[in-house]
Amino acid sequence: MNKPSEEKEFVAAPAPNEALLQKPPRARVEDAIDPDETPAETMGEKLERKRDYLEGFLQKKPEGLQAGEPGGELYEAVVAALKEIYDPEIPVNIYDLGLIYGVDVDDESDVVVTMTLTTPHCPVAETMPGEVELRAASVPGVRDAEVNLVWDPPWSPDKMTDEARLELGML
Repeated sequence: MNKPSEEKEFVAAPAPNEALLQKPPRARVEDAIDPDETPAETMGEKLERKRDYLEGFLQKKPEGLQAGEPGGELYEAVVAALKEIYDPEIPVNIYDLGLIYGVDVDDESDVVVTMTLTTPHCPVAETMPGEVELRAASVPGVRDAEVNLVWDPPWSPDKMTDEARLELGML
């Protein structure tokens, strides 16, 4: 309890208009950089610096990936090998065409490719899975390759990449 003889000291908040009157000084570029000390960079140099940064950023691989994970060396090498196989009727590789549903690389460098064909009556139904298996097995570092041919989900044009659609005039 407070004794009547003791007085408390209170600090009042500033009035709302009082805070508006005291604005802090604005920062100026001239205060931070002395134009006489730094050489002027041309627009071409600035653009080249930005390009170098972007190219390095886009080509940098994620750190800590296993070779068989998406983005890993072995996985990407298998995908690159599969992109060399073209459908005989359509001038697009089977990967961009959307025929490859999955590429799995295990710890022992065994590869399992899950794929489909455009239709079960495709003219290359007997030879294409064997070619995919041979191509995946020929990648350096792959111990063994296997192809699983599936029909569910069925292939449809919406599985194609934008590059394939552009090549076929569908964009």
